[in-house]
Amino acid sequence: MDITALKIFLAVAETGGVTRAAEKLHYVQSNVTARLKQLEQDLGTPLFYRNGRKLQITPAGQILTGYAERILRLTEEARQAVQDSPEPRGTLLIGTMETTAAARMPQVLAQYHKRYPEVQLALETGTTRELIDAVLNYKLEAALIAAPLEHPELDAQIAFEEELVLITDLQQGPIESPQDIRNLTLLVFRAGCRYRQHLEDWVGKLGGVPKRIVEFGTFEAIIGCVAAGMGVSMMPRAVVEQHRSQGVIRIYPLPPDIARAPTLFIRRRDVLESSAMRAFRGTLGEVWRAENREAISSYNGHVAEKGVFGDAVRQF
Repeated sequence: MDITALKIFLAVAETGGVTRAAEKLHYVQSNVTARLKQLEQDLGTPLFYRNGRKLQITPAGQILTGYAERILRLTEEARQAVQDSPEPRGTLLIGTMETTAAARMPQVLAQYHKRYPEVQLALETGTTRELIDAVLNYKLEAALIAAPLEHPELDAQIAFEEELVLITDLQQGPIESPQDIRNLTLLVFRAGCRYRQHLEDWVGKLGGVPKRIVEFGTFEAIIGCVAAGMGVSMMPRAVVEQHRSQGVIRIYPLPPDIARAPTLFIRRRDVLESSAMRAFRGTLGEVWRAENREAISSYNGHVAEKGVFGDAVRQF
C-alpha cells in the first residue's frame, strides 16, 4: 500500500464512483481505476462491489477506511512536524459560532494576520454541535464553542465569557418576569446551538410552551425579525448592543445562572500542535485575558466546585 493508493481509495469510497473520484483528485480515470485494482490485488480482497459505474464499498473496504484515514492523518502530521518552523506558516482552519465570529474574532484575526502573515487562516462557522463533530472528525483543527463540554478526546480552554441577554422589539410590552415570554415566538438558530438550548430550557422550566419556534441561519436575520416584532431571542450582549444603540431592539438582562455563557477553545488531544496553532492560541489568550481575567477566575472556581468540565478545561 502507498499513500496515493489510499487517497484514491478514500476518494472513491466518498464519491461512490471512479469518475467523480478522478474529478475530485484531478486524476485521469484510467489512473484511478488502475491504482484501485492494484490495491485490491495487494490486499487480496475486493474493496468495492461493481454495479456498472456505481461502486458499493464491501465490508473489507469499510474496515480499510478507518485505517486509511488514520494513516493519512499520521502522514500529514509527520510532514508538519518535519516542516514546522518557529515562525508560523502554512494553513490553519478554525471553527467558531457565528455570534463569536461577529463579535469577538475581528480583533483576534486582525492581530494574528498582522503578526503572522505567512499563515493562511480560514474561519468556518457552525453550531456548537456541528463544530464539536468537525473537530472530532479532524475536519477542523480547533473551534470556539459554547460550554459545557465533556469529551475525553478533546482539550478545552476557557477563552472568554459571554453575557446572554433577552432581546425584543421596541413595541413589546415590559418583561418583568420570565412568565412574560412564555407565549411568545422564539427566534433561534438551528438545532445544535447552545444559546438556543439555553432559551428553550429556561422557558421549559417555567412550565410554559412557546407560541412557536422559528429557525434562522444568521444572527442578522434573527435580530432583524426581532426588531420587526416577530418574536424574542437570546443572544450575547456583545452581538446586540450596537443594535440597541441604533434604537431597533430592547435588551433585558437575565439571571446570572442563565446569563453566564463561557466560550471554550477546543482541539483534539492527539493532534500535533503546529507553531501556527500555538500562535493563534496565544493571540486569542492575549486579546481576551485582560478583559476576562476576573470572569475566568470566578468561573474556574465554579468549575472546581461543581466539576462541570472534569479535568478537560484549562485557562489561556
